[in-house]
Amino acid sequence: MPIEAMWAVIGIVAGVVVGFIISRFVANSSTKRAAQEAEELVSKAKSQAADTVADAQRQAETMRREAIIEAKDEALKLKQEAQAESKERMKEIRAAENRVSQREESLDRRVESLDAREQQIASLQGQLDRRSDELDEASREITRRLEGVAGMTPEEAKAELLDTLKEEVTHESAAIIRDAETRTKAEADKKARSILSLAIQRVAADHSAENTVSTIHIPSDDLKGRIIGREGRNIRSFEQLTGTNLIIDDTPECVTISCFDPVRREIGRVTMENLIADGRIHPARIEEMFKKAESLVNQRVQEAGEQAAFDTGIHDLHPELVRTLGRLRYRTSYGQNVLNHSLEVAYLTGVMASELGLDPVPAKRAGLLHDLGKAVDHEVEGSHAVIGADLARRFGEKGEIVHAIEAHHNDIEPESVLAVLVQAADAVSAARPGARKETLDAYVKRLEKLEEIANSYKGVERTYAIQAGREVRVMVEPDKVDEAATVVLAHDIAHRIENEMQYPGQVKVVVIRESRAVGIAK
Repeated sequence: MPIEAMWAVIGIVAGVVVGFIISRFVANSSTKRAAQEAEELVSKAKSQAADTVADAQRQAETMRREAIIEAKDEALKLKQEAQAESKERMKEIRAAENRVSQREESLDRRVESLDAREQQIASLQGQLDRRSDELDEASREITRRLEGVAGMTPEEAKAELLDTLKEEVTHESAAIIRDAETRTKAEADKKARSILSLAIQRVAADHSAENTVSTIHIPSDDLKGRIIGREGRNIRSFEQLTGTNLIIDDTPECVTISCFDPVRREIGRVTMENLIADGRIHPARIEEMFKKAESLVNQRVQEAGEQAAFDTGIHDLHPELVRTLGRLRYRTSYGQNVLNHSLEVAYLTGVMASELGLDPVPAKRAGLLHDLGKAVDHEVEGSHAVIGADLARRFGEKGEIVHAIEAHHNDIEPESVLAVLVQAADAVSAARPGARKETLDAYVKRLEKLEEIANSYKGVERTYAIQAGREVRVMVEPDKVDEAATVVLAHDIAHRIENEMQYPGQVKVVVIRESRAVGIAK
């Protein structure tokens, strides 16, 4: 306990005692006896306080000496510990110095060894250089001897070697192409035929060709004069109102309506049939019948578009797209009704998408709208695929639908499965027997183009397009085209036909190499 605190305690105790005595003294100050007792008590308290103070001083002195002794012991102990720790660290330092010195000695020995090895390597390098010069000279001597034996320069030998390698690579590439095509066709044809056969089987559509009627039967040829009218006023009024050309020639009991717009042609046909049935033909009656026919045809167009959307399960088409779609009812392509063709493509695309695990709804939508541009292609310049894509984009169709419409005739490269499915369904619908008619000029040009592509290759002697252009037989010169090169040639011709031509179905390329050995006995 600190000396100052002890003295404070002693002072407090003394104060309490003195206060108590004084209070007793004050309380008993009324009597003398009390005063005397108080004096005695005060003196006794003073003596006791003096004794207490002396004892406290002695105890404080004793505690101070003990504290000094303890501090000296603690300092001595710390000094001994520090000395021991210093000795331990000195031992570690000496050990580290020993290790460092040993490593220095080891490094010195390694440096000496490396110097010796460098000297050996330098010596060996000199020997290798001499040997290399000797080998180069020997190689040049061997080359000169080989040139003398072979009778060819290195460039000529290299050219001959490249020719040999080229022939070997041609044979190997032909074998690789044959094997790859065999495996790929076996797998792809099997899967594609399965999907297409299932789609065709499930879509049983009527494929009879339907043409827009533009020839109208009349009861007698006497009616032709009434149709023409006095000084041709009736025919002029009819052509002006309907926007068509009315052809009245020597063909018995019929008149012909000509117009690029199939809807206007249909309006003219209905107007003329109503006029013939009514019997009254004059400009006012023609105008009246034209308005009725226009209203009727527009109603049929709207109903046809709505029915097509309903049949395919598409209910959120823009009204203008529905109306444009309905106009395809009166549009034909190679004798095939375009609206029926669009419905069939929608069904085929939906079935094939379902078989591939895709959503059939956007597939049907793209199939239904893929020929949308044919409704207005006589009014706008460009491919019907591009026109249809622009229409679909303008009226809010999604990008994948617009892309499938634009790519279905390879105006742009197809970049999605949906676009490829629309292409396949369009080809299936158009290539079915009886679905389309092809003009004689287009047929002849297609055959000529097939033969022209095949004849453009080196070594081809003759080419024949047979089976209505479904097969091309290529005769090659046997001394210019070997067996392996025939495989490569057939592959190249087929690939070029795919890239440069449009045709229904597929074209088979057959390369024929005939070699004959002739011996003459004399």
